[in-house]
Amino acid sequence: MKFDLHTHHDRCGHAEGGIRDYIEAAIRHGLGVIGISDHSPYFGEKKDHPWPKITMAKSDFPNYIDEVLRLKQEYAGRIEVLLGVESDFFPEHAQVYKEVYERYPFDYIIGSVHQSGGVSIFNKRRWNGLTEKEKIAHKEEYYRLITESAKSGMFDILGHIDAMKGFYPAFSDIQTDAVDKTLKVIGEADIAIEINTSGKTKDCGGWYPSDSILERALHYNVQVTFGSDAHVPDRVGDEWDQVAKRLKEIGFSQWVYFRQRKRIAVPL
Repeated sequence: MKFDLHTHHDRCGHAEGGIRDYIEAAIRHGLGVIGISDHSPYFGEKKDHPWPKITMAKSDFPNYIDEVLRLKQEYAGRIEVLLGVESDFFPEHAQVYKEVYERYPFDYIIGSVHQSGGVSIFNKRRWNGLTEKEKIAHKEEYYRLITESAKSGMFDILGHIDAMKGFYPAFSDIQTDAVDKTLKVIGEADIAIEINTSGKTKDCGGWYPSDSILERALHYNVQVTFGSDAHVPDRVGDEWDQVAKRLKEIGFSQWVYFRQRKRIAVPL
């Protein structure tokens, strides 16, 4: 049974197509489950829509929830539609986000770190002129935030946990034990990580996370799930079969998806 838990649509301002387009693409691609998980609004300040090309507006969030729930009912019997959200993680605003999410019947919540040290993780200029010691510090700060997100109790899934390599592939070669420490915490917190195939759309190529991280995740008993991180409908379920094959080669026997915040295992 194929599933994809990480999809976006035009509400976030940088994806194409509406929610229905992603559901129809999932049906065409043979999925049994499609999760809708657009970028959460930025709840950290009073403005309704401070990041219009990155997130949806706070005022549009209830409309998003209502549309997914309506389509969930409409498509019942053809495909299972899950209500999710990809939430930014800012420790200083975590309680605000948590209180908002408690109002809605999410099937799952993806927690993703998109900013570290006040700078986008995808901003490759952040690496300009840094010493090796400073590069290590940047990587360790990124994983400190991911560790905090795992401990927060807010999330079912952690998104693209090495996405900082997106436009700086050398990120993977920066030596630190922070990755292992983070995976240990994720395993202890019993949270899933996603294999996210959108790395192929960035300079790094491939998937998030790398095979070496997945091997360590297995060691720490971290559960895994699948997300295309599709920002266009045609990418729904992208490389699902290849990911399944690779996970089995690494040694995983199952992966998971979520319904009503409860984990459901699917054999590989």
